[in-house]
Amino acid sequence: MAGAGPDTVSSGPVTLMDKYSNDHAITRDELYGTTPEPTYGGVTSFMRRKYSKDMTGVDVAVLGVPFDTATTNRAGTRLGPRAIRNTSTTMAWERPYGMSFDPFDKLAVVDAGDAHFDFGRPEKVPQEIEAEAFKVISRGPALLALGGDHFISYPLIKAHVRKHGGPLSILHFDAHSDTWEDENDRIDHGTMFWWAAKQGLVDPATSVQIGIRTTNPDTLGFNIIDAPAIHSQPIDATIAEARRCLADTPVYITFDIDCLDPSYAPGTGTPVCGGLTSHQAMSILRGLQGINVIGMDIVEVAPAYDVGEITSLAAGHLAMEMLYLYANRPSR
Repeated sequence: MAGAGPDTVSSGPVTLMDKYSNDHAITRDELYGTTPEPTYGGVTSFMRRKYSKDMTGVDVAVLGVPFDTATTNRAGTRLGPRAIRNTSTTMAWERPYGMSFDPFDKLAVVDAGDAHFDFGRPEKVPQEIEAEAFKVISRGPALLALGGDHFISYPLIKAHVRKHGGPLSILHFDAHSDTWEDENDRIDHGTMFWWAAKQGLVDPATSVQIGIRTTNPDTLGFNIIDAPAIHSQPIDATIAEARRCLADTPVYITFDIDCLDPSYAPGTGTPVCGGLTSHQAMSILRGLQGINVIGMDIVEVAPAYDVGEITSLAAGHLAMEMLYLYANRPSR
């Protein structure tokens, strides 16, 4: 344009290059839809969704919870949210294969950044996580949380009970039951579902734990489909049993990435051999369309122990399967 200086912005027609420019996490105007951009550059929000604290018109907010001081083995999951976001961008150019629709065509999803808490006051962290989560969901959206160690599910479930009432059912993917008995004032990623059950936050009778392969004699009444059972039966049998347990109750999904075998998810703090394949986990989630999902998290990605980012890649894809479930919930 003649006479235009270096800072002049053209008001001409929007070109294809403008439409597919980088950094949609910052520049996106429309919260719906999937728009391709280079997967190797740009701002790494979850699936290139817009970074925003504004919950107006938002269906689901993605919230990182970079907390890992409740772990009993290898730490490092505080870096999980960043790693999941980074690898999710490699998938952000189209919907995952086999989905009948793009979840982002039905759901307005934003990346709300990370929960803030004072790491120097660890005793206050549970209340701060709960408050951050409730601040989001009380304004309307559902929450997809990226951990962080598995303890974060406890304050997240508390926030959801405040909004939806309780008890909730949990759909819990894990190598560990996380129901070991504990003292009330401890912060531990292996005991929080014991407390959640004892406090009436979750109902074991309508909850199901999938992929368990560590010994804990006291099941507290949770329905368990352990890893050997999943390997020995058709995947449809696992789906049918999980659906029977959950029925039409409000369901909180929590996925510990160590549910997957270490060959599929080495980047985690407490790996256990004999776990699920990525395909098995994806198929179970895909097969549960229609359950009444009200909240979601994926936890325990520790990128320092990962190989070729395969753990965080699996976590990102599983998070998309959860969004697909949420988009298929009965109320939509």
